[in-house]
Amino acid sequence: MQMLLSIPNEIATRWKAAIPARQRSKVVAQLMEKELEARENDLYQCAVAVEKDQALQRDMQDWDATLQDGLDDESW
Repeated sequence: MQMLLSIPNEIATRWKAAIPARQRSKVVAQLMEKELEARENDLYQCAVAVEKDQALQRDMQDWDATLQDGLDDESW
């Protein structure tokens, strides 16, 4: 897949000087993968914290009463 990115001139100039042309796509993919892993891990840690939050769990139980609220058609 090809992507078009806007990069500040200073960074682009340094990039071209430091990374050989035939390695640029590979390096970008590696950097993106590293950043994605970090962000996905942050989201996972947030989800774990939410699951462990006892006060939130009690609040969510209050909402369970709305599960059988009589609204069958959710086509909206």
